Amino acid sequence: MSRLPDEHGPLVPLPMRGQAAQVATVIIQPTHGWASLQLGAVWEYRELLFFLVWRDIKVRYKQTALGIAWIILQPLLSTAIFTVIFGMLLGAPSQGAPYALFALAALVPWQYFSGSLTRVGTSLVNSAHLITKVYFPRLIIPLSGVISTLLDFAIGFVILVLMLVVYRVPPSFNMLWLPGFLLLAILTALGFGLWLAALNVRYRDVNYLIPFLLQIGMYITPVVYGSTLIPERYRFLLALNPMTGVVEGFRWSLLGGLSPAFTAPGPLFGVSVCITGVVLVGGLLFFRATERTFADII
Repeated sequence: MSRLPDEHGPLVPLPMRGQAAQVATVIIQPTHGWASLQLGAVWEYRELLFFLVWRDIKVRYKQTALGIAWIILQPLLSTAIFTVIFGMLLGAPSQGAPYALFALAALVPWQYFSGSLTRVGTSLVNSAHLITKVYFPRLIIPLSGVISTLLDFAIGFVILVLMLVVYRVPPSFNMLWLPGFLLLAILTALGFGLWLAALNVRYRDVNYLIPFLLQIGMYITPVVYGSTLIPERYRFLLALNPMTGVVEGFRWSLLGGLSPAFTAPGPLFGVSVCITGVVLVGGLLFFRATERTFADII
């Protein structure tokens, strides 16, 4: 039998009574520098990562009346409401595109970010029964949150493609940039989520803070309006929000052929990418620095 390690001690296999065979000792030691991220260990535990992703997908819609249909209804209902309120009643400009497409092209990546941030931010607390009993790289838990939400994004993106067909929007080479914009959304959600997940272990107020932050983020991100609505001298403030680059990038990739108002991402997009990089690296280092206390506090 073997003694499972705590957050600080080594994993020492103990021989059973009468066992004469020599056993190996595996010692878990703290690391420093970039090695402390233990990305190699995450790869070694990739089967556990896949299991957590599959568990999250199964549990999410278990015992629901509509099941996976919720993934389809969320973007459609949101698009319908935004189209009526902002497109018809308030007359928000849509840069020459049908407002329904204009809104849905932004809602699909935003809802992915929103869902991922919520799951990553609460992932450690929701997995307390695993953290206190079994050793594995804790980074696997928040990673499973951003990966499992890709199913929601895929279904939402299929709806978006069908809407493009209905409105007869021709494909363009701009769509080749979509994987890059999706990657930016994934890294942004993971970066901010790591900070929130680590803080949530110590301060449970984060559970209430996340929905509030997302509600504010929806309005400071050009989802229901375009960045052209903001005076040009103030648009640099939008670049401080990394999701601005994602949302505007999706619109440019999918709707850029409809109107010259959809321009390619410029220098401000580079600012959003740099901010995402800083938040992600800082989140990884902060997560690792506080990881040793998770089992004691959670």
